[in-house]
Amino acid sequence: MKLKFTKMHGLGNDFVVIDGINQSPFLKPEQLRLLADRHFGVGCDQILLIEAAEGDADFRYRIFNADGGEVEQCGNGARCFVRYVHDRGLTNKNEIRVETHGGLIVPRLEANGEVTVNMGTPRFEPEEIPFIAEKRALTYPLDIGGRQIEISAVSMGNPHAVQWVADVDHAPVLTEGVLIERHPRFPRRVNAGYMQVIDRGHIRLRVYERGAGETLACGTGACAAVVTGIQRGLLGSAVTVSFRSGDLFIRWEGENQPVWMTGPAITVFDGEINLGIAE
Repeated sequence: MKLKFTKMHGLGNDFVVIDGINQSPFLKPEQLRLLADRHFGVGCDQILLIEAAEGDADFRYRIFNADGGEVEQCGNGARCFVRYVHDRGLTNKNEIRVETHGGLIVPRLEANGEVTVNMGTPRFEPEEIPFIAEKRALTYPLDIGGRQIEISAVSMGNPHAVQWVADVDHAPVLTEGVLIERHPRFPRRVNAGYMQVIDRGHIRLRVYERGAGETLACGTGACAAVVTGIQRGLLGSAVTVSFRSGDLFIRWEGENQPVWMTGPAITVFDGEINLGIAE
């Protein structure tokens, strides 16, 4: 009935990581929500469940948001994932192939302890995001609460809506983010990013994540912001993304090329919790 877990974070975007190879948890949505609850459970933005690969990859992992819903991809989670399986002796490889609902990713543990992840190729066609639009465009108008904003839309294995703002500190992330997240033009909901361009190699970013609210950092959100900024001619190919909790480094060489993300992954503590899980 007891579940072993590890608490980890990537720039404050925090996770409960569960080994589903050496134990067999069957997690119901209410149990996932309890794990994520910061008062009655462990507390996290997402739960990461490590499983054996179904294909020829090294591992598979599943991602659940704090609301109990399963999602496709998580950049900070990918870094924590490779740190976890390496530290626990589940692999001796520094570079591994990992199956996710959003596609195959290839994270690599660097000599300095940081993790670099090949996040795959961004997708811009509306039906692939998914986003309701007649055709692909650089930016799209979006009606939010009776006013119109301009967004860029992209999938990094999960959907993102990114908008440029003059100052992220005063951006309406908490009030507007939830409206963008659940906008009817995004059938599977969306992560809402607010990007402030400092110069061609540096941005500041805040992200309202689908199913989790605003998080201290978002890896796929950093990739989405940089990709859309490059496409709009605002950024160069190598960009430092500054969150309130620290920095990620993103590289993208352009259309049909993968996005590379480098940043930290930190283990906080190990624990055990009784969730009434059937063996």
